[in-house]
Amino acid sequence: MMDHADDLASVQAATERLLHAVGALDDAAVTQSSRLPGWTRGHVLAHLARNADALVNVLEGRPMYASAEARDADIEAGAPRPLDEQLADVRASAERFRAAAAAPADRSRVVELRNGVTDRAERVPFRRWIEVELHHVDLGIGYELEDLPADFTDREIAFLAARFTGHPDVPVTTLSTTDGRTWTTGGGADGGPVTVEGTPAGLLGWLAGRRDGATLTVKGGDLPKLPPL
Repeated sequence: MMDHADDLASVQAATERLLHAVGALDDAAVTQSSRLPGWTRGHVLAHLARNADALVNVLEGRPMYASAEARDADIEAGAPRPLDEQLADVRASAERFRAAAAAPADRSRVVELRNGVTDRAERVPFRRWIEVELHHVDLGIGYELEDLPADFTDREIAFLAARFTGHPDVPVTTLSTTDGRTWTTGGGADGGPVTVEGTPAGLLGWLAGRRDGATLTVKGGDLPKLPPL
């Protein structure tokens, strides 16, 4: 179930976990590679800060980013900053997002994100929660998919399963956790049905493009090749 206040509290808790973990680093560690190709940890932190501000834009009826080029330029400009500047920016931008998301508003209204994607305003806090949790993992500083809150993992699996439902490159696919929960996705490509079974973290890692699916068990065909997010 979606609860706007609970989601905002979850975003805050995830942000504090990230800030605490990053605060133990030093300037040199921020310049080292993250798990995202071509990005340092500084790129990831700059992206998190600018994403918070971009979601404020969304909630206040402005374009999420001025342009794709401006988004990329802001991340590049912010990436080489020292640790204390990175932390201050992530913290301040997170507070701006919290204030905008908590302000009285019609949360059932439709808002526009990047590339023409739309959603209800009430789901924006969950989208921010996704950014904070997955990019914390992407930093490669000891926080893993297995460390994610269980309720977040379940909701993100369901979110990604819905995203790939009907996709023309994905056959009918049943996702099954080792403890018996299931979701259905795909359906736009020939073949299947395929069943993909694994731990919640393993399934999420594959769906979110963070793992190659090598730990998953596949029945009824090959592991589907998912499109990039």
